[in-house]
Amino acid sequence: MLTRKTSRAAFAAAMATALLAAAPMADAVTYSNGSKTANFDVTLKIIADCTIATQPLDFGQSQGVLANTVNVNTTLSVTCTSTTPYNVGLNAGTGTGSTTSARVMSGTGANTSTVAYNLFQAAGATNWGNTQGTDTRSGTGSGTAQTLTVYGAIPAQATPQPDTYKSTITATVYF
Repeated sequence: MLTRKTSRAAFAAAMATALLAAAPMADAVTYSNGSKTANFDVTLKIIADCTIATQPLDFGQSQGVLANTVNVNTTLSVTCTSTTPYNVGLNAGTGTGSTTSARVMSGTGANTSTVAYNLFQAAGATNWGNTQGTDTRSGTGSGTAQTLTVYGAIPAQATPQPDTYKSTITATVYF
């Protein structure tokens, strides 16, 4: 059984719903006095740019006598804006006395011994140095990563004392 208070509340709710449904929506107003337009530009300037990423080159962790050439390779990745020409150079490294044509890895601590090695643009040929137009690797950007292979070789040589030999190479992309 409905009480008078309950039926009044139900009636008020029904009336409010009916009034809201019948009320004109603010978005539905139509204007008839004319219109004006304006344009604006949306812009973005892409500049020539490149990034470079490298991976380590590891000749192994259990090398014994260096009686034969040891060949390994690694990759580096260059990403340049589309149509941007670039050159990638590899410096001499941090080995004591290294040059781009005669690289060496140095021993640690008091060990002054070195291990000679080379870095190539192709397996066993074309030294990879850092002089643009002479011994760098060139390409043209595509807007996506381009992978370049670095070929490393330790030639047969007199084997120095046991140690960990190391050199840090800096790879540079010129654009």
